[in-house]
Amino acid sequence: MQPFPKLTLVTGGASSGKSGWAERLVKTADCSLIYIATAQAFDDEMAQKIARHQADRGAEWQNIEAPLDLVTALGGHQPDQVILVDCLTMWLSNHMLAENDPEIEAANLLKQLASMINPVVLVTNEVGQSVVPDNALARRFQTAQGRLNQRIAQQSDLVVAVMAGLPMALKGHIPVGAQ
Repeated sequence: MQPFPKLTLVTGGASSGKSGWAERLVKTADCSLIYIATAQAFDDEMAQKIARHQADRGAEWQNIEAPLDLVTALGGHQPDQVILVDCLTMWLSNHMLAENDPEIEAANLLKQLASMINPVVLVTNEVGQSVVPDNALARRFQTAQGRLNQRIAQQSDLVVAVMAGLPMALKGHIPVGAQ
């Protein structure tokens, strides 16, 4: 059996099935499951979506809420734990809404990821296949998210694009059992 990748990036469009597929991938690691959630519930619809995701995951996951401080949330875990971060898109947008510098936040995250002993799976939205947004904040976000995705993909052992719930390896090999 091939070893579980040290760093995996799972990307795709909105509602493409990337989160569900990433959860199935992480379960193949034969480790304790850590789920780091980055979403914030600013309205009832998002609160319901978060509750639905939590219920779908079940009790086998240790959940950590980290809408901003992902770097700290990634640290201090046992070697027999695998970490799923869902998602970088929400994390980056949280920082931009808080008026934090996305380049500094990205650099800190990349540095932390390079030092990890645990396998980490990161979920992110692919923003490069959409239209150019009509406002400055959205264009800054699209550019920052695209840069972050590219930098993490370069550092990753496995990069998977998910479309219609189906994984396509862009870099590396999908572990047996996760295909």
